[in-house]
Amino acid sequence: MIPRERVPFSAIVDRPPIRLPGDARIVVWTIVNLEVWDIARPMARQILPAPMGQPLLPDVPNWTWHEYGMRVGVWRFFRLFERLGIRPTLSINARVCEDYPRVAAQARDAGWEFMGHAWDQIPIHRIDDQPGMIRRALDTIEQFTGARPKGWLGPGLTQTEDTPDHLAAAGIRYIGDWVYDDEPTEIATQHGRLVTLPYTVELNDIPTMMVQHHESAYWRERCVDSFDRLYEEGATRPKFMAIAIHPYISGQPHRIRYLEEVYDHIGRHPGVLHWNGLDMLDWWDRGAGRDGA
Repeated sequence: MIPRERVPFSAIVDRPPIRLPGDARIVVWTIVNLEVWDIARPMARQILPAPMGQPLLPDVPNWTWHEYGMRVGVWRFFRLFERLGIRPTLSINARVCEDYPRVAAQARDAGWEFMGHAWDQIPIHRIDDQPGMIRRALDTIEQFTGARPKGWLGPGLTQTEDTPDHLAAAGIRYIGDWVYDDEPTEIATQHGRLVTLPYTVELNDIPTMMVQHHESAYWRERCVDSFDRLYEEGATRPKFMAIAIHPYISGQPHRIRYLEEVYDHIGRHPGVLHWNGLDMLDWWDRGAGRDGA
């Protein structure tokens, strides 16, 4: 099925009311993305363009740029979220559990939710055996954490027309690849329904910082402006706001301050829930997202 065949159009103003626990106004969903960039392949993205436009392997400068995030940047995240008492969702290439067990163990022991993010950082369209790759990724994470992931995010949000069917068949309950709404929705698959949680490309540091090339301080401005509007709208209908970050980007010393200031701003407001993907899924499964219960 093409995406339009999986879900009917729905205008947010036409839906039944929803309510969050304690009459909260907004859910903030923090997603930390951890990836493996194989030095034998072209890098997932570049901060330093190839000399004379000719990609060269091994791409050492861009590989080491990503490596900085695992060695240094992610530890700034761990300190921040420990201070705030927030347990984010970890969108993780399963291979991180083997290549960077020190980092994966820190997230596991801190109680972060592990969300499947494929085996390593390759677009889904280039995977010959999607079901096999999905099983391998979920099996590896389950062996490492003791819990099988219920959520999934494709590398670069990629999926083919058949990917939702493969994910549902593997036991995945929610995905973040459909960035078309401020609220959870459901899409049809050949193996039941998948919940789509409101992930983001607008408050994602890759498009904001590495594609649009904004100055570091702009991250705070965009996040604060988004939060303030959603918080205002949440007085009449609760909202969901996702923040998606990568340690090699937002974990840089010239950016981490602005990420910290975003959470300081959010923390000055009552009626905010910091939920991970499993929290939202549980709320949805209890019917709160469909009948106002």
